[in-house]
Amino acid sequence: MLAAIGLIILGKQFHIMLGNRLDLDSSIDYLLAIPQTIIGVFKYEDIQLTHAAIAGVVALLIMIFYGKIRNKYFKFFPAPMWIVVISIATSYFYELVLKEDHPIANEYMIPEIPSGAEIVTSIPVPDFGLMGSWAFWASVLSLTLIASIESLLSIKAVDQLDPQKRRSNVNRDLKALGLATISSGFLGGLNVVTVIARSSVNVNNGGTNRSSNFAHAMFLVSFVWLFSSQLTRIPLPALMAILVYTGYKLASPTLIKKLFTIGKEQLIIFFVTLLTTLFIDLITGIIAGILITFIIHIILNRNVLLFIQNLLKPNVLMYKESKGNYYISVKHFCTFLNFYKLKQQLDLVPEDQDVVLDLSLCQFVDHTVLENLNGYQSVFHKRGGHFEIIGLDMHGAESDHPFALRKLIPGISFITANLTKRQNTLQEIAEEFDMTYAAEKTQDEDFLDSFKYFQFKKVERVYNRIFNNGKQFKIFDIHYSEGEFITKADVKTTMLNIKVNRILPEFTLDREGFLERVYGLAGFKDIPPIENHSDFSKRFYLLGEDTHGIQDFFNDDLVRFFESNPYYHIESDGHSLLVFRSDRTAGIKEIKALIDFGKRLHKIVQKAV
Repeated sequence: MLAAIGLIILGKQFHIMLGNRLDLDSSIDYLLAIPQTIIGVFKYEDIQLTHAAIAGVVALLIMIFYGKIRNKYFKFFPAPMWIVVISIATSYFYELVLKEDHPIANEYMIPEIPSGAEIVTSIPVPDFGLMGSWAFWASVLSLTLIASIESLLSIKAVDQLDPQKRRSNVNRDLKALGLATISSGFLGGLNVVTVIARSSVNVNNGGTNRSSNFAHAMFLVSFVWLFSSQLTRIPLPALMAILVYTGYKLASPTLIKKLFTIGKEQLIIFFVTLLTTLFIDLITGIIAGILITFIIHIILNRNVLLFIQNLLKPNVLMYKESKGNYYISVKHFCTFLNFYKLKQQLDLVPEDQDVVLDLSLCQFVDHTVLENLNGYQSVFHKRGGHFEIIGLDMHGAESDHPFALRKLIPGISFITANLTKRQNTLQEIAEEFDMTYAAEKTQDEDFLDSFKYFQFKKVERVYNRIFNNGKQFKIFDIHYSEGEFITKADVKTTMLNIKVNRILPEFTLDREGFLERVYGLAGFKDIPPIENHSDFSKRFYLLGEDTHGIQDFFNDDLVRFFESNPYYHIESDGHSLLVFRSDRTAGIKEIKALIDFGKRLHKIVQKAV
């Protein structure tokens, strides 16, 4: 559904981005007209339209390449803000430097924002004359479904981003959104939807309660009030580029690739829902998606009675065992049709308790259930509990994806891929340093939870590990993400974890720079200069709460070591060190250098008193 909405947004706004206004009948027509618009750009006779297209293309390039640039100064502003700043700066350049009018026609610039008095006088009077028509109720149902589903997905994503791993009260949130939408409608406004973009900004900047939402809203109101005249200097094609990129992210080819890794049946469900939504409407698309999912489940199990006979039967049993943990057994089947029964029981269990979920009596478990159960496992782990799934040993799957649907019939065996050239080299490096190499993904990611660096990040997988026998020294590739949905940014890098046999002060050591000075102004104070090492204090940014303990820990040998070696980001969680350099996977030479750096650092830290 979201992919269909993304294609609709992309199709309709792509033409405005290139300075071409079209009035077509359907979303498909807009998508099919994209090649014609691209060709038409090279045939523009009006230079103002050409400049409009250039503004749109430049803005789109900023959106595309922003995520690929890892420079922390460039990242100080999000991509849309760079588009706004560059657009306004270009307008002033033509006005003040070149003494010329803006090269883009006025109809392709943001119109003036009405004053407060004009907004009040333009509030419409509600008209309920169409309440008896099908068109009215079709629009109501469509908006309700879109707003509710997108809001629920955003709420789920924010729960996953929340470092405290709280679970939102979705019933209360939907009621609030409904009341807000009614109020907005009476004022002539749009429906209210929970948006992942603003929520991600709040979470990633340390917001933990409703005051962050209020501050965000006040900032937006203040910005529009104080800079409304500046907004008229922004070309519409530049803003449409943001929407085009957003639409592409919602329906990107990587989404299809991801679905294929889960299972081929997911692609069928995806394309049926997508095409039905595009060619007919949203409500029909959702109904078609649900029906095709149910039909596929029947075909895979070759047993329609499994669902018909057991759909309304109680299939979840939960009780608390004498040893204190909760035991939950599910029988018959567990899919999107009846997952709410299991969810009701899981929501009753405190997240700091131990839960054993037994699915051995289930003949069929679908992708929706497994994905949601993974979310529960993460929440319980963060809250100090334990969530274990058992009983799937006899279930087969058609792919090795952890969320692939499972059925109690022989499945296709996992296929072990050959090692790549880099992996073979890593294996040779491990042998050279008398260590062990493991290429496969590991579930042993708990050691990263204690580091502040991963407080607002989600670890997707740890793989290509090189470690010694006791795993005190471990180098690995890691894939983690920040944000969710259209704001999600995936990062793959190489890190080193060093465990030491002593208590360490918790600290973060990084290269001194502009952003670190900004952090200082925000209250994140650098540790005072280390005695007799003023150069170290100028070159490095050292952060931590135990000032005296950190100063004592950084003795002469350790300080000189850091001064005479390449820069690395180093963080201590009190028991081990996390070392890495950049937000990318390291090359073979860099891995050797990191291993050498880590071994020498380990010796110095280990012998320090």
